[in-house]
Amino acid sequence: MQEIQGGVCAAEGFTANGIHCGIRKNKTKRDLSLIMSEKRAAAAAVYTKNLVKGAPLAVTKAHLADGYAQAVICNSGNANTCNADGEQVAEEMSSLVAKATGISQNDVVVASTGVIGQPLDITPIADGIQELAAGLGDNSELAAEGIMTTDTVKKEIAVSFEIGGKTCKIGGIAKGSGMIHPNMATMLVFITTDAAIEPALLQKALSNDIKDTFNMVSVDGDTSTNDMVSVLANGMAGNPVIAEENDDYKTFCEALNKVTVYLCRKIAGDGEGATKLLECKVTGGKDNETSKIIAKSVICSSLLKAAMFGADANWGRVLCAIGYSGADVNVNKIDVSFISSKGRIDVCVDGAGIPFSEEKAKEILLENEIQILVDLKSGDCEATAWGCDLTYDYVKINGDYRT
Repeated sequence: MQEIQGGVCAAEGFTANGIHCGIRKNKTKRDLSLIMSEKRAAAAAVYTKNLVKGAPLAVTKAHLADGYAQAVICNSGNANTCNADGEQVAEEMSSLVAKATGISQNDVVVASTGVIGQPLDITPIADGIQELAAGLGDNSELAAEGIMTTDTVKKEIAVSFEIGGKTCKIGGIAKGSGMIHPNMATMLVFITTDAAIEPALLQKALSNDIKDTFNMVSVDGDTSTNDMVSVLANGMAGNPVIAEENDDYKTFCEALNKVTVYLCRKIAGDGEGATKLLECKVTGGKDNETSKIIAKSVICSSLLKAAMFGADANWGRVLCAIGYSGADVNVNKIDVSFISSKGRIDVCVDGAGIPFSEEKAKEILLENEIQILVDLKSGDCEATAWGCDLTYDYVKINGDYRT
């Protein structure tokens, strides 16, 4: 398995594009993206569990009821959420794609992101759809730009892998910077692959994967209303169709995980106002659930996030977050260390502080990627969660997000 170029266009038979159609006032910002498969593809998706859901989610869920899709359309700048005509607008977006490309309206995944509670005018989308469709090509980066809101960097990746003697490819793009606290899933992620796999197994692979990837990301503790992860698999690599949980299925899941972990890290590192990617790795857990609860609790701690912004090795905040996590652990066995490219420093052993160099700790914590290592010394299970530091800019960005 190796990383390759191309994002969502790396896999055989997929094209993409992104344009500015006029939803966003800033004409330099793309606000409408389209991803197309040459052939109808097996499809799977997971959705936010926020009770307030964007209209596009209901439409997409209905369209994927038969396990297939052929296109993804996504706008940024308006979430199309809490609007009386929201589902009608989402269906109109699907209809526009169908007319412009010749596919079925029911084979379109629809997504929107942006401000909640503002009506989404279909006019700019209708006016831009022909340009959007006409520009379909090897343009994953343009599609990635079109789904961004407060993101500061594009997020895309692709990898190649072998199944049944055939080279398969899988790639993805994502948006996510704020309102990130998945309960599955709180961002927009679109993944494409030319591997041949049955829809039910594709759904199972995705649903299992997100438990240890996107559900382990938190920027600010807020679970969004709109967001989803979707996968299209068009089978154009020519591999034997994956129809059971065999070695081919395992290989596919590994490739999917390579893409999702990369996008998790990119989303966490690009948190609103963030200056650092934080990764909490918990080892020595008595079971997987305990390890995951603790890793997520640590990464969600506002006090710890603030300490990481200030390069303050305040390990007590790690112990505090573990203590209120609800996990059943022996706090007198916990070790804590901080790690970066500048080295490693142990700060807590058996639940108590040990002497360490504050100067060395600060040097380690000034780097832009920090690992918080927690050893529970109670078993063989482990888990990883991703987040970011909490900065002044987070408040600035969200203080006037709507206005």
